[in-house]
Amino acid sequence: MNYEAKLAELGLTLPNPPAVAGSYVPFVRTDNLLYLAGTISSFNGEMTHVGQVGKEQTVQAAYESAKICALNTLANIKAATGDLDQVKRFVLVTGFVNAVSGFADSPAVINGASELFGKVFGDAGKHARAAVAVAGLPKNSTVEIQVIVELEGHRMDRGKPTG
Repeated sequence: MNYEAKLAELGLTLPNPPAVAGSYVPFVRTDNLLYLAGTISSFNGEMTHVGQVGKEQTVQAAYESAKICALNTLANIKAATGDLDQVKRFVLVTGFVNAVSGFADSPAVINGASELFGKVFGDAGKHARAAVAVAGLPKNSTVEIQVIVELEGHRMDRGKPTG
């Protein structure tokens, strides 16, 4: 499957991988798992959604924010692997929603990312998930997501393929 072609069919393009904004790396690969650093609501370096849901942002706007985060995550996957087709499956999505106290609709917001992964990757895009409301995020972003994916290929054990 050509996942980038599927993105194009959906009318979506990948942004440039987000710039690192601290003392961390954008991804770490261990065996066949790729751990991706959190991505926020920016597209090619410009913030698209800032502020709290229930105050400056609506649930629908935050849903769109989560889609932007998902596109940034896909850009980081491509940077790490060279090809989105290296993704075997999404394992875990952790979503943070910048929201007012008592906000209970974080799952509806993070569906923006989850549904995008499902539309692009089909069953391989289905994942375990957490959706949490928080009092603030970097750059006042409306949403941040962290993702773990399993990649194709043989697992390495002490430098030797293990099947």
